[in-house]
Amino acid sequence: MKMFKFKSLKGLAVVAVLALSSAIAQSTFAQEQISKNVVLVHGAFADGSGYRKVYEILTHKGYNVRVVQLPLTGLADDVAAVNRVLDQVEGPTVLVGHSWAGAVISEAGTDPKVASLVFIAAFVPDMGETAAQWASTYPAAPENGITAPDPYGYLFYSKDKYHAGFAADISKKESDFMEASQVPILAASFGTALSAAAWKTKPVFAIVTLEDKNIHPDLQRKMYERANAAIVEIKSSHVVYISHPAEVADLIVKASKTNK
Repeated sequence: MKMFKFKSLKGLAVVAVLALSSAIAQSTFAQEQISKNVVLVHGAFADGSGYRKVYEILTHKGYNVRVVQLPLTGLADDVAAVNRVLDQVEGPTVLVGHSWAGAVISEAGTDPKVASLVFIAAFVPDMGETAAQWASTYPAAPENGITAPDPYGYLFYSKDKYHAGFAADISKKESDFMEASQVPILAASFGTALSAAAWKTKPVFAIVTLEDKNIHPDLQRKMYERANAAIVEIKSSHVVYISHPAEVADLIVKASKTNK
């Protein structure tokens, strides 16, 4: 009888150890899998197809990835486009924005399911601020090719400067297609003040593009530091998500595991 009790206690101890190990494993897994949804948002003078390689890397790793196509017809319209996609995903989500989309995700990121934000060569305005305010603090690079507004109030990126100014570290052939398929942005978008700044309450990750001719690297760094972002610097043009998809995907993965 005593031997039976000893075996039972030993069995219980084994069960307890296994249960504890399982709990630890589940806890570790949970920490590593906080966000399995990723929503990618493009900026002006491009479209969502530029995220193709980042999308492929992340989906291969098991992430549920959605790519927003912004109308670029104003901040409110762009935020609404992001919100429509966020409505289609369930659970914690990493929201990623390139360039102009930094302003867009700063506002759209207040959605409760957004767990963290990733800014890629992006504007990071505060509530009441505009992207134009920040852009005006640094002189435009000679390679910058943003045109004057057309008769309808839209900005395009010059064909002659698109490769050197926007996408210098991808092939000219690829850049030429991007230029031909670019989505112009309503100029007034840059002058619209944000009504919210999600980066004040969400974990932030950001990429500084060191060879950027559109948003000066020092300007990016200044905005990111104010947002208390975890910053990665990459020697790249403005379209780092195309020229360095692996590094961009790596940062998104890190953002998905944050529990801050």
